[in-house]
Amino acid sequence: MGIVVNLDVVMAKRKMSLNELSDKVGLTLSNLSILKTGKAKAIRFSTLETICSVLDCQPGDILEYVRDEPKETDR
Repeated sequence: MGIVVNLDVVMAKRKMSLNELSDKVGLTLSNLSILKTGKAKAIRFSTLETICSVLDCQPGDILEYVRDEPKETDR
């Protein structure tokens, strides 16, 4: 599974909409949506820093590493 993006969870806890976050962070809705859905291939540290500042959270609240389960053929 790899890196999981929990941006939607943090936004829900802060009761912040994607539109509001977009305005405060200065990113387009489409770029934030790509990040929120986990389809982003990368994120700049400056962007992550701004998101964390606006949401008052740590990078680890937004990004999580989930180890892949071994496949049956790998056992």
